Amino acid sequence: VQLQASGGGLVQAGDSLRLSCAASGRTFSIYVMGWFRQAPGKEREFVGAISWSGGSTYYADSVKGRFTISRDNAKNTVYLQLNGLILEDTAIYHCAAARWCPGYGCYGIDSYHYWGQGTQVTVSS
Repeated sequence: VQLQASGGGLVQAGDSLRLSCAASGRTFSIYVMGWFRQAPGKEREFVGAISWSGGSTYYADSVKGRFTISRDNAKNTVYLQLNGLILEDTAIYHCAAARWCPGYGCYGIDSYHYWGQGTQVTVSS
């Protein structure tokens, strides 16, 4: 599975942005698609995830209510809608795919088997 993330950019606080992650290859093996982000000097952190088939979603508390993940299976693409952006959202955003998840969900980096290259989101004041 290959993943290509896009849609990042420079925005002002309060603005919105939509990131895309296009999957190709053995997409039938995808169980969950996730988004992570890594700010300068910080570890990569979980943002949210979506079930590839059922569409159920779960999010990190830091983005819950502001970010929304959706998918278009016909296009093999997952989206991350970022609303109400704040300075702390500045990071490189990575999409990832998992073939299976632990019973409690795919929250950890180690749960994912495939990674995209990342797209930069910069929020200015």
